[in-house]
Order: sequence, then structure tokens, then C-alpha cells
Amino acid sequence: MDENELAETFETHRPHLRAVTLRLLGSPAEADDAVQETWLRLARTDTSDVENLRAWLTTVAGRVALSMLRRRGTRAEAPIDDAADAADPEPNPEARAAQADALGAALLVVLERLDPAERLAFVLHDMFAVPFDEIATVVERSPAAARQLASRARRRVRGGSAEAEADPARRREVVEAFLTAAREGDFAGLLSVLDPDVELRADRVAVAAAEAYRDRGAPDVAASMHGAEAVARVFSGRARAAQPALLDGLLGAVYAPGGRVFSAFDIVVVDGRIAAIEMIADPDVLAGLEVELG
Repeated sequence: MDENELAETFETHRPHLRAVTLRLLGSPAEADDAVQETWLRLARTDTSDVENLRAWLTTVAGRVALSMLRRRGTRAEAPIDDAADAADPEPNPEARAAQADALGAALLVVLERLDPAERLAFVLHDMFAVPFDEIATVVERSPAAARQLASRARRRVRGGSAEAEADPARRREVVEAFLTAAREGDFAGLLSVLDPDVELRADRVAVAAAEAYRDRGAPDVAASMHGAEAVARVFSGRARAAQPALLDGLLGAVYAPGGRVFSAFDIVVVDGRIAAIEMIADPDVLAGLEVELG
């Protein structure tokens, strides 16, 4: 395409790119600079073989923002102008950034504490649904390592958010009640500790393991599942050997016979109920967890 067509195409993606860079950088001025640099890189690159230009631009914008984060180090961020995001005509997956709006300045403070690579992995994956394969190319690590970065950032964000932070004693009570109900096959008990809109995420290794044991009565497990009844069916009568454990300082659970961790359950407790569970079985990700049993 000629330069005018390229510019017109870029403009259709500008709102998305600004939403991405704004969440990564926290500064409207820096976000605009990052988007402009993305345009300059597009203008001098032959993209005739690029099948998904939006994904390519997102990757480039992420790489630019990551470089800016590393150059500037840590400093206070300018408040986000949420009205600027309203111009984005595509509500999904940009709508995921609404969670940032819900936490507002509190989330920005937590994000500022993250390593630049952690921040990028968390924002691109959790807010803009960018696959880990693509994130890996930006942070120059393996997809498993990119997933680990996002998982670590997610736990730090949840732990630093007043909304998600729970009293440690109450959190342990909820986690132990969940494990007890799971072991005993107490479906009603599981429903009582699961939020109605609970989300279950499972990595590829956990999904594959569930598939391998399906002939033994194991339930179907998808990469993402929603709703208390669906999640309760996954755990009812299972998790018999799981035990509470601290994962990077936050209470969750692990399957660790003989002290060796084979899988972990990253559990988010909000208002006395489990709002999210992440099943982690990828050895590379597990190796990066700080696990304290008990």
C-alpha cells in the first residue's frame, strides 16, 4: 500500500495503540510519544508479509514502551486521562482496561513497583489479551517465562490492591474451607466459598494433565472457565493431596508430595469468597515461584 493508505490504516489502530501504551506508561504524553514512534517504525518497515497488522503494531508499541520504561527507571506517573480511552471504538479486548479504571491511582502505584518486563506482560496479557507467544518476543524470553512474568505481576497487583487484599486469617479460613469441600466432594460447600462469577485459569500443562486423566473420571478443564458451578465441578471430589502454601508471599495451595511442587493454585479472595483461581503446572513457571508450605 502507498504512504497515504498506510497512514489511514495506522489511524484505525491508533486508539488501540494509545490504550496499550497509556496502560504501560501511565503518562498521556509518553503514550503519545510511543504511538508516534510506532508509526515511524511502521513507515520504514516492509509489512507486506504481515498477516495481522494490529498484532504486529501492538508488539512494536509494547517494545517501544518497554524501552521507555527501562530508560526512565522509577518515578511518579502523571494521572491517566480516562476520557482519552473513550475514543477507542473497539470495546474488546480494550474493555479489559476497565479494571485499571476501577482501581484508579491505586493500581498505578502498584504497577510502578513492578519490573518493566512484569508490567508489560501483565498489561498486554490481562488487559489486552495478547498471547504469551507474542509477549515473549517483546521481552526476549520464552513463552513460559513471559507467562511467569505475568503471573508474578498479577499476584503483586492483587496483593497491593486494597480491593483484593484480605485479612490473612480470613484468607486462610476461606482457602482451607475450599480445600476441605473439594476433598469431601461437598458441592454445596464449594459453592459457598466461590464467588458466583469466579474465574478459573489453567496453563497448558494443567489442561493437558486433565485431558490425560479424563478416562479416570477427571473433569474437563479449559484454559479459562467462569462461574461457580463450572469451577465447583472441576474441584469436587478432587485436590485430596493439595495443601495451603504461600506463593510469592500470598496464600494459595499446592500439590507437593514429598515436598516437591507439581502444581500450584494461585487463589484470589475478595470479600470472603474466592474470586479467581489459576492452576499452574508448567515446570518453568513453578520453578520461578517462591513456595512456602503450610
